[in-house]
Amino acid sequence: MAMQTKNRSDELRMEGAMAGHSGELTERQQSSRRAPQAHRNGDTQRFAGSDGLAKALGWFSIGLGLAQITAPRGVANMIGLSDDRGFMRYLGAREMAAGIGILTQQYQSGWLWGRVAGDLMDLALLASAFRADDARRDRLAGATAAVLGVTLLDIMAAQQHSQSDTARRRSLRSDAIRSTKAITIDASPETLYRFWRNFENLPRFMDHLESVHVIDNKRSHWIARGPGGRKFAWDSEVIEDRPNAYIAWRSTGNADVRNTGNVRFDRAPGDRGTEVRVEIAYLPPAGQVGATIAWMMGQAPEQRIQENLRKLKQLFELGETPTTEGQPSGRKGVLSRLSPVGLLEEMR
Repeated sequence: MAMQTKNRSDELRMEGAMAGHSGELTERQQSSRRAPQAHRNGDTQRFAGSDGLAKALGWFSIGLGLAQITAPRGVANMIGLSDDRGFMRYLGAREMAAGIGILTQQYQSGWLWGRVAGDLMDLALLASAFRADDARRDRLAGATAAVLGVTLLDIMAAQQHSQSDTARRRSLRSDAIRSTKAITIDASPETLYRFWRNFENLPRFMDHLESVHVIDNKRSHWIARGPGGRKFAWDSEVIEDRPNAYIAWRSTGNADVRNTGNVRFDRAPGDRGTEVRVEIAYLPPAGQVGATIAWMMGQAPEQRIQENLRKLKQLFELGETPTTEGQPSGRKGVLSRLSPVGLLEEMR
C-alpha cells in the first residue's frame, strides 16, 4: 500500500478506486453533493423498502422449501406436476438455501439473483409439463402465473440490492483492511439503532474516538486518537440508512484515515435482544507499515471493534463501561440511573 509520502499519481489512483474519498473533488462530485435532500431521502426510503421485500422473499423461500421437502407429493399435485419426490425435494433444498442466504448474509443481491435463476428453471419445468399427454393444464396455468409474479418481485429486489451492495463494496478499494464483529445485546433493535444513529454517542463506548460532531442528518466530523497520542480527523457521511435495521457511512474529502463502516441490528432469536454486527474497512494513514506499527502498539482498529462492542453491551445492560484495564470506570450517567423507559427517553 502506498505511504503518505508517495507522489500525487499514487494518491490519484487510490482516490479513483475509493468512491467518495477524493481530496480534490471533481465538478461532477460537487454537483452530486449538492443534490437535493429530498432525493437522498427518497433513496433511503427506496432501499429500506427493498430490504423489506428481500426479507419477505427470503421467508417465502424458506416456507416453500419446507413444504417441498416435507410434503413433496402434495406440492407436486397442487401445481400439476408428476410425483417425483426426489426432484421436488431438490427444489425445496434450493429454496431453503436461497432463503437462508437472503436473511443472514450482508450482501443479498447474489442470493436474490439466485432466486431469479431458480424461477427461470421452474418456468422451464412448468412449460415442459404442459406438453405431457396427461397434463393438468388448469393447475399448471395457475402455478405458471404465480411463478411469473414472484419472478418479477425477485428481479425488482435483486436490481435494487445490486445497486446498494455495489455502493458499499466500492466505498473502499479491495486491499483495504477489513474486519467484521458481532455481539448480542439485551436491548431492542429500535433502541440500539436510535443510540447509534446519533454518532455523538459513539465516543461513549469507542475509546479511540475523542469526539464526533454531527453537522446535519447526513454529515458528521470525527476526531480519533491513534498510536502515540496522535490525532486523526475526517468528515463522514451516511450513505445508507434503514431505520431500526442498518446504517452505513464513509469518510469524505481529504480524510486522515479513509474508512467506511456499517452496522446491522437484527433481532436475536429466543427474545434475547439484538445482534449488533459491525463491519469496518479502512486505509491506515501510513499504509501497511502503519497498520503493522498500530498492531504492535495495540492500537489497530480491528482489534478494538470487539472490545468496543463489549463496552456497548455493558453500557446498555449494566449502565457502565469498563476501563482499558477491565475495571469499571465509575463513569455512570443517566443510563445507569434511569429505568428502561427512561433509557428510551434519554436516547431520543
